[in-house]
Amino acid sequence: MKRLILACVTILLLLAQAARSEIYTNPIIHADYSDPDAVRVGDDFYMISSSFNHAPALPILHSKDLVHWRLLGHVLERQIPDARFSVPQHGNGVWAPSLRYHDGKFWVFYGDPDQGIFVITAEDMRGPWSEPHLLKEGKGLIDPTPLWDDDGKAYLLHAWAKSRAGINNVLTLHRMSPDAREVLDKGKVVIDGNKIPGYRTLEGPKFYKRDGYYYVFAPAGGVTQGWQSAFRAKNINGPYEERVVLAQGNTPINGPHQGAWVSTASGEDWFLHFQDKDAYGRIVHLQPMQWRDGWPVIGADPDGDGRGEPVLSHAPPKVSGGSPDFSLATSDEFDTKELQPQWQWNANWRADWYSLSDNPGHLRLFAQPGTGEAENLWHVPSLLLQKFPAEEFRVETKLRLEGDKAQAGLLVYGTDYAWLGLRDENGKNQLIYNVCIGARSGCKTHEVLLAELEKPQAEIGISVFPEGRTVFSYRQPDGNWTPLNEGFIAQPGRWVGARFGFFAQGDNGHADFDYLHVN
Repeated sequence: MKRLILACVTILLLLAQAARSEIYTNPIIHADYSDPDAVRVGDDFYMISSSFNHAPALPILHSKDLVHWRLLGHVLERQIPDARFSVPQHGNGVWAPSLRYHDGKFWVFYGDPDQGIFVITAEDMRGPWSEPHLLKEGKGLIDPTPLWDDDGKAYLLHAWAKSRAGINNVLTLHRMSPDAREVLDKGKVVIDGNKIPGYRTLEGPKFYKRDGYYYVFAPAGGVTQGWQSAFRAKNINGPYEERVVLAQGNTPINGPHQGAWVSTASGEDWFLHFQDKDAYGRIVHLQPMQWRDGWPVIGADPDGDGRGEPVLSHAPPKVSGGSPDFSLATSDEFDTKELQPQWQWNANWRADWYSLSDNPGHLRLFAQPGTGEAENLWHVPSLLLQKFPAEEFRVETKLRLEGDKAQAGLLVYGTDYAWLGLRDENGKNQLIYNVCIGARSGCKTHEVLLAELEKPQAEIGISVFPEGRTVFSYRQPDGNWTPLNEGFIAQPGRWVGARFGFFAQGDNGHADFDYLHVN
């Protein structure tokens, strides 16, 4: 019996050692969760990100191990004011937010570059959330980050959008009421990137305090080719020392920057950041982080100069319980009462755009009339979309269309877009492939009539390959899939990656989607 017990203990120890020796691979999320910020509360990690024009807005993600994440929902059901965001506001809306846990509740600060800085709170990340409070009004105020100091005083640090304010590359500090209801002074620039050789587009700060130092983690250099810097000072007003702590180095990870420092319960430090990947948006990486001589060292530092570079793989965080079963949902059987959280609309949504109960087990999109620019879906709010979930993936759905002169389909959406679907044309059921090049400035349209069908239904799909190469296809009555001999390259939107999803247009009628399968 003792030998059996010893053997069992040995096996358990070996399994534990094997588990510790496992590695994770970057990116941890190959989807467009840009400008991430995160906190740990107990054994739970929560992350939020930018959402720009989409609604619901401000996605909430949850993890137990910093590697595997699931989408819980969104902070904002709609963006405010409702009337402004009832039409697509491409590139506007919710910019880089900050997430903090303080005084027994969660705090989200975000900037709308056309309105100012908002604050929202909740006792639980699942909500309910308070109504957004406009903490500081003004054009070009972006990337806010709070800090509650040891003496009870509170501060707000933010960046500037040159497109609205006429200035950027500087960070401005304000005194703030501890309840984040008002800003208490006019503010002062405490870090000026214009005075640091080589700096441009200093923004996206995150404010921390450690061992008597005030730290500002802030990216610079731009979205695609930027780097991560850290600044420190003994006095919150400065002067701040500067150091580049993460850059591309000899890796294929361009522009590794802007994100969140998170510590585990065991005392490990980690850094979440994004990498811009064109049509795929800004995907999320996880880097180990250490402290050396009072400075963070992020990622690998092979030459020991304190400037890290991204790791492609690494041993995972040591946590009490992992979340390997967590994943970001994509497929949908449409058998729930409400839309799953992976779906977002192209603008603030209306309840009469869709139904999950009129035809149980199906998503019904009610055909929406044109907006005056109906030939260009760039201006259509009622597009139901989700993020590209991987570098390569396959999407399939089954569609049925009802309505005179209506059209509906499966869409790949960005500054160029393409769709495959059905159209009613004088009582004829047409299978249509449609491409728009240059949607922001008007469409250069290419359209192909593929077939006339006996019934107004079709099974259609898309396959996405590296670099966003996209092939549409449809299933023939014999069960075989026919790919289109049409090349399409997915393009990002305005500050967001490409999306895929559904639409239905027309003066009457509806489209029923039986399922969405994503592999």
